[in-house]
Amino acid sequence: MSKIPTTLQQDELIAFLKDAGSYPENPDHVDFHETHGAMIFLAGCFAYKIKKAVKFPYMDFSTLEKRHHFCARELEINQPHAPDLYQCLVAITQNEDGSLTLGGDGTVVEWALKMRRFDQNRMLDRLPHSVVMEKTLVNKLTEAVFKYHQAAARINVADGPQRMQLLIQELLDSFHASRDVFTPGTVKSFEMLAMALLERAHYCLRLRGRRGFIRRCHGDLHLRNIVLMGEQPVLFDALEFDEDLATTDVLYDLAFLLMDLDQRGMSPAANRVLNRYLYYSNALEDIYGLIAMPLFLAIRAGVRAMVAVDHARQLAGDAAAKELTAADQYFFTALQYLQQKPPILIAVGGFSGTGKTTLAELLAGSLEHAPGFLHFRSDLERKSLFNVSETERLDPSCYTMEVNKQVYGKLLHKVRIALKAHQRVIVDAVFSKPEERAEFEALAKKFDIPFIGLWLEADEELIASRVTARTMDASDATPAIVHQQVARGVSSIQWHRIDASGTEFETLKNVMAIPEISNID
Repeated sequence: MSKIPTTLQQDELIAFLKDAGSYPENPDHVDFHETHGAMIFLAGCFAYKIKKAVKFPYMDFSTLEKRHHFCARELEINQPHAPDLYQCLVAITQNEDGSLTLGGDGTVVEWALKMRRFDQNRMLDRLPHSVVMEKTLVNKLTEAVFKYHQAAARINVADGPQRMQLLIQELLDSFHASRDVFTPGTVKSFEMLAMALLERAHYCLRLRGRRGFIRRCHGDLHLRNIVLMGEQPVLFDALEFDEDLATTDVLYDLAFLLMDLDQRGMSPAANRVLNRYLYYSNALEDIYGLIAMPLFLAIRAGVRAMVAVDHARQLAGDAAAKELTAADQYFFTALQYLQQKPPILIAVGGFSGTGKTTLAELLAGSLEHAPGFLHFRSDLERKSLFNVSETERLDPSCYTMEVNKQVYGKLLHKVRIALKAHQRVIVDAVFSKPEERAEFEALAKKFDIPFIGLWLEADEELIASRVTARTMDASDATPAIVHQQVARGVSSIQWHRIDASGTEFETLKNVMAIPEISNID
C-alpha cells in the first residue's frame, strides 16, 4: 500500500470523482450524496462509494488500509443478498504526473466500492407512506428480513445481556460528551430506565443467545438501506465496520426497522412487520424475546440520535441544525420506548365473515405506537399446526373438535408467553363456545390484567357473501360453514356486542366507542 492520504488528498479525490470525465462509463454528470461515514458518486449506470477518512469511537476509517479492508468487507457481506447491486472493488490510483485514474496501474490512493445504480426514489425512505404501508409490500419486506436472519451465521453464546450493556454504555458516553444537545437529567433518566429493562430481560437474553438467536445480522436495517427492485424489497448496505456490533440478537436487528417505521409516522406498518415476523418464525423464543423489545427500540433510537450529532459536527448552518433537531427527536423517542405500558388482553370473536381479523389488525397497529399489540389468529395457528402455507386450503379433517382444542391451546400458550413478556395482546378466533372464552378470561385474571372481549355480529347472508368474496386468505370458511355456525348459535355472551354490518372502519369506530378501548393508555 502507498502512503496514507491526508485530508487534503481526500478532498482532491472528491473533486476527481465529481468530474464526469473521470469515469469509463462517460456519464453526462455525477450526482453526489454523503453520510457521516461515506460518500457516494452516482455516475451513469453505476455508483462509486468511498469511505470518509474519519474516526469515531464506534467507527474508524482513518487509514487507507482500514478503508480498503472495510470496502472489501462491505462487498463480501452484501453481495450474497443483493448480487445485482454489488459489483466489485475499484482502486483509485495516482499516476507519476499526479493525475488520478479509476482502476489504473499507478499508486493506490483510495478504494471505491462499485455498485449498480438504482432509482433513488425506489428506496423505502423515499416512497410515499401509502406505498410502504401497503399490506402486500409489508409482507414481502418482512419475509425478506426473516430470510436474511435465517441465512445468518448463528453464534451460540450466553452474553446477550453484556452485548446490550455495552451498547447502553456507549450511548451514555456519547450523550455525556454532547451536553449541549442532551441534558444530564434526561441522560440520567435514559440510563435508569434502560438498565431496569436490561435487568428484567437478563435471563431472556441469555436464553436466546444459547438457542442461536444471536447471529451475524444486517446491523443497519432501516428504510434507507432497503430498495424496491421490481416488486421485491432488497436489503443492502449491511454494517461492515464492526463485527461485534453486527453480531446481535435478531430482534435487535429487527428493532431498527420497527423504530424507523414508527419514527416516520408509519406505526401500523411497524406493527404488521412485527406480527408477520412472529408468524414466519413461529418460535416461542421470539415471543418471549419481546420482553427486551422496548429496550431494543430505545437503543436503536439512541444510536440514531448519536449518529445525528456526529453528522452535525461535520456540517454547518441549517444542515447542522437539522441534524441536531433530528438527534433531539430520536432521543425523545428513545425515552418514550423505555416507558413500557402495562399488558392488556383483547379477544375478538364472531362467526366467519364478521371481520374479526381485519378489526384485530386495525386495533393492533392503531391503539399505540410501535411495537403495538401482538396479534394472534386462530386461522394462522391452524395452518402452522399442519405445516402448510397460510393460503393452502385444509381438508375438513383438520377442523374436528380435537383439532380445534389444539388450535385454541396453541393460542392460549402463545398469549401466556406474550403476557409473561409484558406484551399487549389481541387474539382473534370464532370463540363460539363458552369454555373457549372462559380460558382466555381466566388467563387475564391470573395475570391480573384488563380483559376486553369483543363479539362481532352481522346479518347471516351478509357474512356469507363476505366469505364468498375472499381471496388469498388464511381462512377456509365457506358460506356453508357460516350457515352451520349461525345454526349452532352462541350462548352466554358477556362480551361487548359489536355491530359489524358496516365497513371495516365503521366497525372500528363502534369498537373505539367502548370506554375500555378508548381509554387505553
